[in-house]
Amino acid sequence: MDTQIPKPTRHHHSHQRLVLPWKTRITLFFLNTFNDAARRRDGTINRRLFSLLDSFSLKTPPNPKPRNGVKTFDITVDPSRNLWFRLFVPCYPESESDPQLPIVVFFHGGGFVYLAPDFKAYDDVCRRFAREIPAVVVSVNYRLAPEYRYPAQYEDGFDVLKFLDEQSHILPKNADLSRCFLAGDSAGGNLAHHVTKRACESKFTHLKVIGLMAVQPFFGGEERTKSEIELAEVDVIVSMKRTDWMWKAFMPPESGMDRDHEVINVSGPRAADISKLDFPATMVVVAGFDSLKDWQTRYYEWLNTSGKEAHLIHYPNMFHAFYIFPEIPESTQLISEIKHFIHNQCSKVVK
Repeated sequence: MDTQIPKPTRHHHSHQRLVLPWKTRITLFFLNTFNDAARRRDGTINRRLFSLLDSFSLKTPPNPKPRNGVKTFDITVDPSRNLWFRLFVPCYPESESDPQLPIVVFFHGGGFVYLAPDFKAYDDVCRRFAREIPAVVVSVNYRLAPEYRYPAQYEDGFDVLKFLDEQSHILPKNADLSRCFLAGDSAGGNLAHHVTKRACESKFTHLKVIGLMAVQPFFGGEERTKSEIELAEVDVIVSMKRTDWMWKAFMPPESGMDRDHEVINVSGPRAADISKLDFPATMVVVAGFDSLKDWQTRYYEWLNTSGKEAHLIHYPNMFHAFYIFPEIPESTQLISEIKHFIHNQCSKVVK
């Protein structure tokens, strides 16, 4: 299953072109324009500008009636910090008994600063997961920076796992907590890794994390990697200027924290030792036109050196966050890779 990354060629990346459908280009243009306009010089975010996006129908309400074979419900975990999740439940004909399904706890991307589970692109992606894997999907609404800085996001992610373990009655009867997967893209991939690590160090009654899907996880460090430099002008989403701003928004100002902190530079000089942990099999997804790909490849190598099962999936012609665009064939390929990975890990569980 390992797909090795080909050795980089000597020519500069700017000679390579990212070929995208027009629909994708237009969406990216609008998203980037809004993101850049909402970021203020003083390190804050203009949230009112983002509420304008809602008027473009970019938010999707929950729907208890099946849409594309999946029902959705929003469940509150802690109203005081607006911690909630959207639950995606695949539907089966009444004549059939519902099969036991794995659970996927999903963390959305957005640089720890933007987006939410009810953002249309993420509602669509989680609906596809629920239907096509099939699985019960829990998409977490965690607190965002800079209003809430590190470690708020990780606390929210872990508290959702505790809530699922303690309040399992809120899940459908056919949801199997002993086959739980954590997944996320970009910042959500970073979150999924660290929440998985904390889950491995904790005791749950019912919940067991048996797999992790880190889709183009948002990691970084003080150094500038080759891909960050070479793809600075080519990457359509994560330029160094944007990621620097996001890390700054994420780190508490008086904490003395820098980008080599273990939550950012996960495999760097201050990396945690996970070799003794019962860390689950991990699928790491990397794309050729993602300026973060060197950090992600190092993460995969670090998992290997730590003695953990890791699978690298590489899409040489794709960009950061490609898979939320259903018009791109690779997004469908990735969903089938995830399905294959989940089925593989579930088949190893002894009941």
